[in-house]
Amino acid sequence: MKKLYITRPLPEPVVAAAREEFDVVLRRNTSPLSQSDMRTALRDYDAVLPTLGDMFDAKVFADVPEPRCKLLANFGVGYNHIDVAAAKTAGVEVTNTPGAVTDATADIAMTLMLMSARRAAEGERLVRSGKWTGWHPTQMLGMHLSRKTVAIAGMGRIGQAIAQRCYFGFGMKVMYWNRSEKTMEFDAERVEDLTEMAAVADVVVAAVPGGSETQHLFDADVFNAMQPHAHFINISRGEVVDEQALISALQDNVIGGAGLDVYEFEPDVPEALRQLENVTLLPHLGTAALEVRTQMGMMAVENLKAFAQGKALPNKV
Repeated sequence: MKKLYITRPLPEPVVAAAREEFDVVLRRNTSPLSQSDMRTALRDYDAVLPTLGDMFDAKVFADVPEPRCKLLANFGVGYNHIDVAAAKTAGVEVTNTPGAVTDATADIAMTLMLMSARRAAEGERLVRSGKWTGWHPTQMLGMHLSRKTVAIAGMGRIGQAIAQRCYFGFGMKVMYWNRSEKTMEFDAERVEDLTEMAAVADVVVAAVPGGSETQHLFDADVFNAMQPHAHFINISRGEVVDEQALISALQDNVIGGAGLDVYEFEPDVPEALRQLENVTLLPHLGTAALEVRTQMGMMAVENLKAFAQGKALPNKV
C-alpha cells in the first residue's frame, strides 16, 4: 500500500476515503508546511495532498532531486503555490480540484459585493459598539447593486458563475476582461483594456488566477481609473493586488470601498487596511462550506486513487 501524507486536517469522510487506498499520515497542524516538512514529504511519501500555503517551489525540488513522491494532489483549484515545471522536472505530477469550488467562491464574491456596497460590515461594527442611536433617513447610505455595471477580470468557471449571479439575480450589466471571448447564455461585453473597463464599472471583481502573469495586475492605475463610488472585490489570490496601492485608494476615497477574501501576504493583513471603515475583510472563506470542502477532498482522493491504480489522472495540471 502506497504511503500518503495529508498536510492539513480535512473533513473525516475525505480522510476515510483516502485510507481505503493508502497508508495515510495525517498532519494535525493547520499551518502551512515548513521548508523542512516539504523536503521530508517529498523524500518519505509516495504521494502528498498539499493545499494553499504549502510552497513547493523550485528550491524545494532542487534539494530533493530524486523524490519518492510522484504526485502532489492539490486540495484546491489554485496551484500557484506549487512550481509545476520544477515538479515535472523532478518526475512529480500535479493535480487540482476544479469545479468543486466554483459556486461557493462565486457566492462569497456576491457576499462581499453586497457587504461592501451596503456597508454591512461597518454597520455590524456600529451595532456591536453600542453606539447605534437608531434608524434615520440618511443613516449609512450605501450603493444599490441592482442594474449597476459589474466588470469581472477573469472569465473562467468562477468568473462566469459570478457574472451569472449578477445578471440574473441583480439585473446588472456584465463586462469582462479575459484572454479569449466566452460564449454565455446572457449578454456580456468583452473589453480589451482592464483600466478602461474599470473606469466605467460600479463594481470591479478580481477572478483571475494567481502567478507571475497576474502579479499586481490591480495597481494604482486601475484604482485611479475607477469611479469614486465604485467598489473593488477580490476573491482570487492576494498577490494579484498591489495592496499598498489599494490602501491608498481607500484612504484617499479614490474608490467607494472594497471587499477582500484574500490578501497579498496572507495571513498577514496590514494594520492600515484593518483600520479602514470602507473595506470588508473576510478570512479566506471562499470555499468554507462543509459540503464544498468535502467535495474538494473527494476530488483530490479520486486523483490519488487513479495514481495508485496506474490510471490517467482526472484533473492533471
